[in-house]
Amino acid sequence: MKRIVILSLLVAGMLAGCSQPAPSDTTSSSAAQAAGPVTTATPAPTATPAPTAEPTPTPQPEPEIETVDGVTYINGILIANKTYSLPADYAPGVDATAEAAFNEMAQAAAAEGLNIYISSSFRSYEYQDRIYNNYVARDGQAAADTYSARPGHSEHQTGLAFDLNTIDDSFAATPEAAWVAEHAHEYGFIIRYPADKESITGYKYEPWHIRYLGVETATDVYESGLCLEEYLDITSIYAE
Repeated sequence: MKRIVILSLLVAGMLAGCSQPAPSDTTSSSAAQAAGPVTTATPAPTATPAPTAEPTPTPQPEPEIETVDGVTYINGILIANKTYSLPADYAPGVDATAEAAFNEMAQAAAAEGLNIYISSSFRSYEYQDRIYNNYVARDGQAAADTYSARPGHSEHQTGLAFDLNTIDDSFAATPEAAWVAEHAHEYGFIIRYPADKESITGYKYEPWHIRYLGVETATDVYESGLCLEEYLDITSIYAE
Protein backbone atom coordinates (compact mmCIF):
# COMPACT_ATOMS: atom_id res chain seq x y z
CA MET A 1 0.00 0.00 0.00
CA LYS A 2 2.78 2.40 0.96
CA ARG A 3 4.48 1.58 -2.36
CA ILE A 4 1.36 2.67 -4.26
CA VAL A 5 1.19 6.02 -2.44
CA ILE A 6 4.85 6.70 -3.05
CA LEU A 7 4.49 5.93 -6.76
CA SER A 8 1.52 8.22 -7.03
CA LEU A 9 3.44 11.05 -5.44
CA LEU A 10 6.37 10.51 -7.80
CA VAL A 11 4.13 10.56 -10.87
CA ALA A 12 2.43 13.81 -9.69
CA GLY A 13 5.82 15.44 -9.15
CA MET A 14 7.01 14.53 -12.61
CA LEU A 15 3.85 15.90 -14.21
CA ALA A 16 4.23 19.17 -12.28
CA GLY A 17 7.84 19.53 -13.50
CA CYS A 18 6.82 19.11 -17.12
CA SER A 19 4.26 22.02 -17.08
CA GLN A 20 5.42 25.54 -18.52
CA PRO A 21 4.20 28.95 -17.45
CA ALA A 22 1.89 30.78 -19.90
CA PRO A 23 3.68 33.14 -22.31
CA SER A 24 3.51 36.87 -21.49
CA ASP A 25 3.59 40.13 -23.54
CA THR A 26 7.06 40.97 -22.27
CA THR A 27 8.68 40.37 -25.68
CA SER A 28 6.28 42.65 -27.63
CA SER A 29 6.50 45.38 -24.98
CA SER A 30 10.30 45.32 -25.15
CA ALA A 31 10.21 45.59 -28.96
CA ALA A 32 7.90 48.59 -28.78
CA GLN A 33 10.20 50.29 -26.29
CA ALA A 34 13.22 49.60 -28.50
CA ALA A 35 11.47 51.22 -31.49
CA GLY A 36 11.13 54.46 -29.54
CA PRO A 37 8.09 56.67 -28.82
CA VAL A 38 5.42 57.06 -31.49
CA THR A 39 5.31 60.64 -32.84
CA THR A 40 2.62 62.47 -34.89
CA ALA A 41 3.84 64.26 -38.05
CA THR A 42 3.49 68.08 -37.93
CA PRO A 43 1.83 69.50 -41.09
CA ALA A 44 3.93 71.93 -43.15
CA PRO A 45 2.92 75.60 -42.63
CA THR A 46 0.71 77.11 -45.34
CA ALA A 47 2.62 79.62 -47.44
CA THR A 48 1.43 83.24 -47.10
CA PRO A 49 0.40 84.59 -50.52
CA ALA A 50 2.50 87.47 -51.77
CA PRO A 51 0.72 90.86 -51.72
CA THR A 52 -0.79 91.98 -55.03
CA ALA A 53 1.45 94.52 -56.67
CA GLU A 54 -0.04 97.98 -57.24
CA PRO A 55 -0.61 98.66 -60.94
CA THR A 56 1.95 100.97 -62.43
CA PRO A 57 0.25 104.03 -63.95
CA THR A 58 0.78 104.45 -67.65
CA PRO A 59 2.96 107.52 -68.16
CA GLN A 60 1.28 110.24 -70.17
CA PRO A 61 3.19 111.40 -73.21
CA GLU A 62 4.68 114.86 -73.07
CA PRO A 63 2.71 117.40 -75.11
CA GLU A 64 4.17 118.02 -78.53
CA ILE A 65 5.05 121.72 -78.70
CA GLU A 66 5.81 123.40 -82.01
CA THR A 67 6.45 127.09 -82.60
CA VAL A 68 5.93 128.50 -86.08
CA ASP A 69 6.76 132.18 -86.65
CA GLY A 70 6.24 132.87 -82.97
CA VAL A 71 2.88 131.07 -82.82
CA THR A 72 2.69 128.05 -80.48
CA TYR A 73 0.91 124.81 -81.41
CA ILE A 74 0.49 122.09 -78.80
CA ASN A 75 -0.50 118.71 -80.19
CA GLY A 76 -1.47 120.61 -83.31
CA ILE A 77 -3.75 123.09 -81.45
CA LEU A 78 -2.96 126.81 -81.63
CA ILE A 79 -2.57 128.09 -78.07
CA ALA A 80 -2.75 131.58 -76.63
CA ASN A 81 -2.91 131.80 -72.84
CA LYS A 82 -0.91 133.27 -69.97
CA THR A 83 2.04 130.96 -70.63
CA TYR A 84 2.04 131.06 -74.45
CA SER A 85 1.83 134.37 -76.30
CA LEU A 86 1.33 135.54 -79.87
CA PRO A 87 3.52 137.97 -81.81
CA ALA A 88 2.26 141.54 -81.93
CA ASP A 89 1.97 141.37 -85.71
CA TYR A 90 -0.05 138.16 -85.76
CA ALA A 91 -3.39 139.22 -87.24
CA PRO A 92 -5.21 136.45 -89.13
CA GLY A 93 -8.70 137.95 -88.72
CA VAL A 94 -11.74 135.80 -88.02
CA ASP A 95 -11.17 132.17 -88.98
CA ALA A 96 -13.61 131.33 -91.80
CA THR A 97 -14.13 127.71 -90.68
CA ALA A 98 -14.90 128.80 -87.12
CA GLU A 99 -17.32 131.45 -88.35
CA ALA A 100 -19.17 128.97 -90.57
CA ALA A 101 -19.42 126.52 -87.65
CA PHE A 102 -20.85 129.24 -85.43
CA ASN A 103 -23.46 130.19 -88.02
CA GLU A 104 -24.55 126.56 -88.18
CA MET A 105 -24.76 126.42 -84.38
CA ALA A 106 -26.76 129.66 -84.23
CA GLN A 107 -29.26 128.26 -86.73
CA ALA A 108 -29.69 125.11 -84.65
CA ALA A 109 -30.31 127.20 -81.53
CA ALA A 110 -32.78 129.40 -83.42
CA ALA A 111 -34.74 126.30 -84.43
CA GLU A 112 -35.33 125.81 -80.70
CA GLY A 113 -36.39 129.41 -80.16
CA LEU A 114 -33.02 130.62 -78.84
CA ASN A 115 -30.94 133.58 -79.96
CA ILE A 116 -27.15 133.40 -79.82
CA TYR A 117 -24.95 135.93 -81.56
CA ILE A 118 -21.32 137.07 -81.63
CA SER A 119 -20.59 140.22 -79.66
CA SER A 120 -16.80 140.08 -79.95
CA SER A 121 -14.56 138.08 -82.28
CA PHE A 122 -11.10 138.86 -83.65
CA ARG A 123 -9.06 141.49 -81.79
CA SER A 124 -5.69 142.80 -82.86
CA TYR A 125 -2.76 143.06 -80.46
CA GLU A 126 -3.17 146.84 -80.34
CA TYR A 127 -6.89 146.68 -79.64
CA GLN A 128 -6.37 144.16 -76.83
CA ASP A 129 -3.68 146.42 -75.39
CA ARG A 130 -6.18 149.29 -75.12
CA ILE A 131 -8.89 147.10 -73.58
CA TYR A 132 -6.59 145.51 -71.04
CA ASN A 133 -5.02 148.77 -69.87
CA ASN A 134 -8.44 150.37 -69.47
CA TYR A 135 -9.39 147.53 -67.11
CA VAL A 136 -6.11 147.89 -65.22
CA ALA A 137 -6.74 151.60 -64.78
CA ARG A 138 -10.24 150.90 -63.50
CA ASP A 139 -9.77 147.76 -61.30
CA GLY A 140 -6.02 147.31 -60.86
CA GLN A 141 -3.81 144.74 -62.60
CA ALA A 142 -4.46 141.84 -60.21
CA ALA A 143 -8.22 142.03 -60.77
CA ALA A 144 -7.92 142.74 -64.51
CA ASP A 145 -5.76 139.63 -64.95
CA THR A 146 -8.65 137.43 -63.79
CA TYR A 147 -10.95 138.44 -66.64
CA SER A 148 -8.90 140.17 -69.35
CA ALA A 149 -5.84 138.92 -71.23
CA ARG A 150 -2.70 140.96 -71.55
CA PRO A 151 -1.87 141.96 -75.13
CA GLY A 152 -0.40 139.03 -77.04
CA HIS A 153 -2.07 136.52 -74.72
CA SER A 154 -5.68 136.86 -75.87
CA GLU A 155 -7.47 134.04 -77.66
CA HIS A 156 -9.36 136.67 -79.62
CA GLN A 157 -6.13 137.44 -81.48
CA THR A 158 -6.19 133.90 -82.90
CA GLY A 159 -9.50 134.55 -84.73
CA LEU A 160 -10.81 131.28 -83.24
CA ALA A 161 -12.63 132.68 -80.19
CA PHE A 162 -16.02 134.39 -79.89
CA ASP A 163 -17.77 136.17 -77.05
CA LEU A 164 -21.52 135.65 -77.18
CA ASN A 165 -24.50 137.81 -76.36
CA THR A 166 -24.16 140.06 -73.30
CA ILE A 167 -20.54 139.22 -72.31
CA ASP A 168 -21.30 139.40 -68.60
CA ASP A 169 -22.30 137.16 -65.72
CA SER A 170 -26.01 137.54 -66.47
CA PHE A 171 -25.55 135.33 -69.54
CA ALA A 172 -24.96 132.28 -67.30
CA ALA A 173 -28.61 132.25 -66.18
CA THR A 174 -30.08 132.30 -69.70
CA PRO A 175 -31.42 129.32 -71.67
CA GLU A 176 -28.98 130.27 -74.42
CA ALA A 177 -26.04 129.73 -72.07
CA ALA A 178 -27.38 126.33 -71.01
CA TRP A 179 -27.89 125.31 -74.64
CA VAL A 180 -24.40 126.44 -75.67
CA ALA A 181 -22.82 124.56 -72.77
CA GLU A 182 -24.61 121.37 -73.82
CA HIS A 183 -24.31 121.58 -77.62
CA ALA A 184 -21.29 123.75 -78.53
CA HIS A 185 -18.98 120.72 -78.93
CA GLU A 186 -21.30 119.32 -81.61
CA TYR A 187 -20.22 122.26 -83.78
CA GLY A 188 -16.55 122.24 -82.80
CA PHE A 189 -16.55 124.71 -79.87
CA ILE A 190 -15.76 124.45 -76.17
CA ILE A 191 -16.50 126.75 -73.25
CA ARG A 192 -12.95 127.97 -72.95
CA TYR A 193 -13.02 129.10 -69.31
CA PRO A 194 -15.27 126.67 -67.37
CA ALA A 195 -16.54 127.11 -63.83
CA ASP A 196 -14.19 126.02 -61.03
CA LYS A 197 -11.15 126.01 -63.32
CA GLU A 198 -9.87 129.52 -62.61
CA SER A 199 -6.71 128.27 -60.90
CA ILE A 200 -5.86 126.30 -64.06
CA THR A 201 -7.00 128.55 -66.93
CA GLY A 202 -6.08 131.73 -65.08
CA TYR A 203 -9.48 133.29 -65.80
CA LYS A 204 -12.87 133.48 -64.10
CA TYR A 205 -15.82 131.49 -65.44
CA GLU A 206 -16.91 132.89 -68.79
CA PRO A 207 -19.90 130.96 -70.17
CA TRP A 208 -20.03 133.35 -73.12
CA HIS A 209 -16.46 132.73 -74.33
CA ILE A 210 -16.22 129.86 -76.83
CA ARG A 211 -13.19 128.56 -78.70
CA TYR A 212 -13.19 126.62 -81.96
CA LEU A 213 -11.21 123.34 -82.00
CA GLY A 214 -13.08 121.28 -84.58
CA VAL A 215 -15.81 118.77 -83.79
CA GLU A 216 -13.58 115.79 -82.93
CA THR A 217 -11.24 117.62 -80.55
CA ALA A 218 -14.01 119.72 -79.01
CA THR A 219 -16.02 116.58 -78.31
CA ASP A 220 -12.99 114.90 -76.72
CA VAL A 221 -12.44 117.91 -74.45
CA TYR A 222 -16.13 118.14 -73.58
CA GLU A 223 -16.44 114.45 -72.71
CA SER A 224 -13.24 114.51 -70.64
CA GLY A 225 -14.63 117.19 -68.33
CA LEU A 226 -11.28 118.96 -68.53
CA CYS A 227 -10.41 122.50 -69.50
CA LEU A 228 -8.05 122.90 -72.45
CA GLU A 229 -4.98 123.33 -70.23
CA GLU A 230 -5.71 120.06 -68.44
CA TYR A 231 -6.48 118.29 -71.69
CA LEU A 232 -3.11 119.33 -73.17
CA ASP A 233 -1.23 119.12 -69.85
CA ILE A 234 0.03 122.69 -70.06
CA THR A 235 0.09 125.71 -67.75
CA SER A 236 -1.43 129.19 -68.00
CA ILE A 237 0.75 131.45 -65.86
CA TYR A 238 2.33 134.79 -66.70
CA ALA A 239 6.12 134.78 -66.43
CA GLU A 240 5.95 137.89 -64.23
